[in-house]
Amino acid sequence: MKEPRSRFVVGIDLGTTNSVLSYIDTSQKPEGSQPQEIQIFLCPQIEAPGEVKEHRLLPSFIYLPTQQEREGGGLVMPWDPFGERVVGKWARVRGAEVPGRLVSSAKSWLCHRGVDRTAPILPLDAAPDCQKISPVVATATYLRHFKSAWNYGLGKKAGEMLEDQDVYITIPASFDAVARDLTVKAAASAGLADVVLLEEPQAAFYAWLHRQGEEWKKQVEPGDVILVVDVGGGTSDFSLIQVSAQDNQLMLERLAVGEHLLLGGDNIDLTLTWHLAEALKAKGQKLDQHQFQSLWNNVRLAKEKLLEDPDLESVPVIVPGRGSGLIGGTIRTELTRQQVVDIILEGFFPKCAITDMPVERQKAGLQELGLPYAEDTAITRHLAKFLTSEAASSGRAEEGPVIPSAVLFNGGVFKAQVLRDRIMAVIKSWAEGRAEEPVELLGTDLDLAVSRGAAHFGMVQLGEGIKIRGGVPRSYYIGLESATLAIPGMPPRIKALCVVPKGLEEGTVVDIPEKEFGLVVGQEVEFKFLGSNERPEDKPGDIIDDWEDTIEPVSTLRTELEAPGIEPGTIIPVTLQARVTEVGTLAISLVSKDKDLKFDLEFDVRN
Repeated sequence: MKEPRSRFVVGIDLGTTNSVLSYIDTSQKPEGSQPQEIQIFLCPQIEAPGEVKEHRLLPSFIYLPTQQEREGGGLVMPWDPFGERVVGKWARVRGAEVPGRLVSSAKSWLCHRGVDRTAPILPLDAAPDCQKISPVVATATYLRHFKSAWNYGLGKKAGEMLEDQDVYITIPASFDAVARDLTVKAAASAGLADVVLLEEPQAAFYAWLHRQGEEWKKQVEPGDVILVVDVGGGTSDFSLIQVSAQDNQLMLERLAVGEHLLLGGDNIDLTLTWHLAEALKAKGQKLDQHQFQSLWNNVRLAKEKLLEDPDLESVPVIVPGRGSGLIGGTIRTELTRQQVVDIILEGFFPKCAITDMPVERQKAGLQELGLPYAEDTAITRHLAKFLTSEAASSGRAEEGPVIPSAVLFNGGVFKAQVLRDRIMAVIKSWAEGRAEEPVELLGTDLDLAVSRGAAHFGMVQLGEGIKIRGGVPRSYYIGLESATLAIPGMPPRIKALCVVPKGLEEGTVVDIPEKEFGLVVGQEVEFKFLGSNERPEDKPGDIIDDWEDTIEPVSTLRTELEAPGIEPGTIIPVTLQARVTEVGTLAISLVSKDKDLKFDLEFDVRN
């Protein structure tokens, strides 16, 4: 095993609902063949004004207090005497009462291609005197809270501050290159300049591997395909991991990840909220927008209590009144366990055939600004599409959809056994006629698995334990303008040039020296950045003419490439070089051998 660079190896799960920090103290050596112990950081946060308590979970909510609340002095932390942004448990509770000051679902906004993710847009319906923040700043705020809390407690000695440790941050597998890059930028803004990214489904599987020790080899065998179903607060992620053998050693390789699917706990909370609001409306208690938002936040809390405590049958839900008197009084209702189970089962995990695909509806021409949630809420149908698409993209369509040998669940929603049972029942129905039924892999803590797995992955990087191979989850391309005759009224045709193939490992450099391209220097130019889950066969340098059906735009890169001594607008010959960085982002360079110039492209995330 390599010598650790730092005393602690840290894994951070930046969840949509809760964030968690786990760590391994490499100075403490385990006995025998036992793996390193993974500990959970107890994160200090405001429980109530003037009261700070430690919790394993840091709710991923930011409350932006009024000046009066700040001046009250009850919102300060030992490392923050101003209390301008409150993170954690009280932020979630107070934000439910004052939704115009609550920032939530920042991770979902971080991967929204339709907005400027560096602009101050949150909260969307902010109070008039509330200073909005960007999704990147919100992400940095969570990380800065962890860093400050760590340094106040465990990081007081030289070399033990969080910024001096090996830090691994988890992201959805479906995050594109821009969202990954923004996560790294948010970490740097928080003072964590040297982080590595890890996909959440892989982290959950690493947690399972750590928990099982050497016993994992007895639960799977070569040829097995493991499906990781990760339903978090904002996204649903699917990943397939293949078990193989080489030199009598079991190997693990990620086969595929699902497309970006903004469907998770937020959608469930909104659905439950709508049902309660309709029931109140039937009783003559119609909610305004502010009250509905408050109900939504309180339903989230109630749902979590019901899923965490199997003995609870119902939880009261209170909506603050508007105005004074009886009409403006507090509204009371309740959320029952049966409501939660019935609505989630039928609305999000319905029984379906493997041939049932997600339903798409025609969009209105004008829409409110908001998150691009999945149109079909049936996670089981999205799963059927993923398994069917993976068979097609890997050239095995004639064999039928991929049916997993085993399933690993992750995400707080799966604390309810009935939901795991439903998914397993659906997958088993798809496996009829197969020799063996899929089995569920057990033994992970659904709240803590991702951060634990990230910390264990840090030890794998040092040589302890088995590593899941797989590289980047999709192929990436740059738009290439065709060299054709101009046609009045018709823009030049754009082709897709493959620069990074699916599966390329981190740290790998790809050169395309055999092909030269014309690069415009000295004036602002635009590059189209594209990606695909469906074209694993493409190689660097491949040019695809008709790409719209299988390749989708990811981002637009705008920049002015300065070339001293060369007339602006000049076209110079260049070759391309691409590299998947160790932190999981992409770096693309344009190299001019004649002029001895090299241009590194920076992402402009303003789509």
